[in-house]
Amino acid sequence: MKIVLIPSGFKECLGAEDVALAMDKGIRRVDPNADTVIIPMIDGGEGFAKTIVEIKKGRLVQTIATGPVGKKIMSHFGVYEEDGIVTAVIEMAAVAGLKLVPRHLRNPLVTTTYGIGELIKAALDLNVDRILIGCGDSGTSDGGAGMAQALGVRFLDQNHQTLEVNGGGDLCRVASVDLSRLDQRLQHVRIDAACNWHTPLCGTKGAAYIFGPQKGACPEDVELLATSFERYAHLIQEAAGMDVRDMPGSGASGGLGAGLAAFAGAHLNPRYDIIMKYINIEEHIRNADVVLTAEGCLDYQTPYGKIPAEVARIAKLSGVPVVAMTGTIGKGADINYTNGIDAYMSIIQKPATLEVAMEKAAVWIADCAETTLRQMKIGYQIAERIYKRELA
Repeated sequence: MKIVLIPSGFKECLGAEDVALAMDKGIRRVDPNADTVIIPMIDGGEGFAKTIVEIKKGRLVQTIATGPVGKKIMSHFGVYEEDGIVTAVIEMAAVAGLKLVPRHLRNPLVTTTYGIGELIKAALDLNVDRILIGCGDSGTSDGGAGMAQALGVRFLDQNHQTLEVNGGGDLCRVASVDLSRLDQRLQHVRIDAACNWHTPLCGTKGAAYIFGPQKGACPEDVELLATSFERYAHLIQEAAGMDVRDMPGSGASGGLGAGLAAFAGAHLNPRYDIIMKYINIEEHIRNADVVLTAEGCLDYQTPYGKIPAEVARIAKLSGVPVVAMTGTIGKGADINYTNGIDAYMSIIQKPATLEVAMEKAAVWIADCAETTLRQMKIGYQIAERIYKRELA
């Protein structure tokens, strides 16, 4: 039996590679000689830059940048050359990710994407030809305004004075946008953003309502963000002539998609459409007997661009069964049965605090993979018995 392992990471806990290795460990308890293929999958979040440059035999560039709570941190981006084209790979999670926001400071009204703009400038200093930006695992909801400021955009108040936007909560105070000092080097590079294609900036299905609570926004904060994003979209249309309100992907990473498109000239891409150009999983899935995938939480949002759903979509084209492992089985998770996932299960073995669950995650993933393979073996045994009985 050929088993292909294509998990994502468990947010703030384990990277995709760590999850895959834990799954493989559990499988080998049952079958030490198992034929497994490990493909740690990235969705633009944690590990994005490292994974891409490893595949492309590039390098990581370490640099100091502004973190999401305004303090300087050590961050990084990747660089590689292929066919004479130099590409920088920026991972927003490495400079503005949720993991970088202490739990007691999680308030999207006051977290910033300024560091992303600093990473873009650092990449431009290396005279790159292209920039690929992974928009995932964000801890911010400032519409990319922080990033824009780092690139030279000025936000002005009613008195035409420069206004520092230090989070989504400040957007409601902006009266106009000045693009006269925007870094002109942006015009000479192609920027692609791998983002959640299903979330626009505004509306009831926009960034504020869908992702605000995950980043610490209370109901009142969500309403303020929603109002601010409406105003922000209006200001962007006035300054840049671009309507980002309902643009697919504009709400990605707390509206970073909108800021990238409007101020950096970025092309927003469904994350798997652009990532699949760098990681080829179709052939491995086509030749598999079963695919095991994983995600920190499986719920009603999973079919909308999450890794297990994308893996299942590809697997179904070849009729390959898919089993998903998850930390949390959330609201409406059963919708995944009609979207290509044949079975799913939680790795949690007993009631536990979040801290304990994160500490035990690798062990429990291995245990879950072992259990999954043992159940599959039972299925084979049942099928064999039925076959023998029919022959008799």
